[in-house]
Amino acid sequence: MGIGNIGLPGILLIAVVVLVLFGRGKISSLMGEVGKGITAFKKGVKESTEEIEQEASDVARDVTPESDKDKA
Repeated sequence: MGIGNIGLPGILLIAVVVLVLFGRGKISSLMGEVGKGITAFKKGVKESTEEIEQEASDVARDVTPESDKDKA
């Protein structure tokens, strides 16, 4: 009987024990903090991706040498 064979009754038992030990208010506030953390992580990833894309577009914007710009 390994830890991977818990099953639904075992998970429900664990959930009840956690609820009794910590109380509903503590668990809901903890889940709220987890949600805020996930939101902040997603925002940070999005901002860093946008920053990298902006830097890449700045580099790729104009590669024409100064001497060839008037020939167009």
